[in-house]
Amino acid sequence: MRSTFSRTGRLLVAAGLVSLLAACNSAGRSTQYTSLEGYVPDPALKTATKSNLTGRVRHACTVTQAKLQKVEEAALAAPCGCYADRTLSALDKDEIASYRTTGYFNDTARAKALNALDSCKLPRPVV
Repeated sequence: MRSTFSRTGRLLVAAGLVSLLAACNSAGRSTQYTSLEGYVPDPALKTATKSNLTGRVRHACTVTQAKLQKVEEAALAAPCGCYADRTLSALDKDEIASYRTTGYFNDTARAKALNALDSCKLPRPVV
């Protein structure tokens, strides 16, 4: 029995199905992690001192909050210092190890970081 689709038609249908499967597969991923694709953590995190980690978190806070609040970074020195100190003091050794490996907070550390934002009266970034 002869197929009703030409070879080109069958290829187009197959390509469409592959595209649909790829779209369905990527839809299952969390958007917060897909934005990190291609990100390579700084290797210096592995050996950074606790004070260096605090400085990195403080700097990330000032850059992010300055954009979020549309203010100068210098205006955020105290609140972001509060945030960095509270966040890192709340993390356990496994959460710090995860941060050193990945360069970002895991889910349990992120919850503690959000609490620190609230305590230091900083707005939460919209994800």
